[in-house]
Amino acid sequence: MIDHVTATVRDFEAAKRFYTQALAPLGYSLRMEFPDSAGFGAGEGIPDFWISSNPARGAAHVAFTAPDRAAVDAFHEAALTAGGTDNGAPGVRAHYHETYYAAFVHDADGNNIEAVTHRPE
Repeated sequence: MIDHVTATVRDFEAAKRFYTQALAPLGYSLRMEFPDSAGFGAGEGIPDFWISSNPARGAAHVAFTAPDRAAVDAFHEAALTAGGTDNGAPGVRAHYHETYYAAFVHDADGNNIEAVTHRPE
């Protein structure tokens, strides 16, 4: 049910070095990198543990796997109705990959909660 988790870090380069070394015995390696975030994963596929120095991502970031795009849309609507704050309307995030469809909300404590599907429409 959890697709990926992001830890917010103060010193991005130091954290990247730390996690590269600390996670290696678990079979994890640095798999993707953006200017303010880096993704680690084991084996093939999409990284499931990320670090980020971007405070807009919130105190913590948890992405829940959605079965399809309709569920992502429904999550976003339900989260806003429940009192969440929009942090990214449902849509394709092609900078991650061409079928990455997600929506983001901040909860009352500033955590960035995401629903994502990797399936095509």
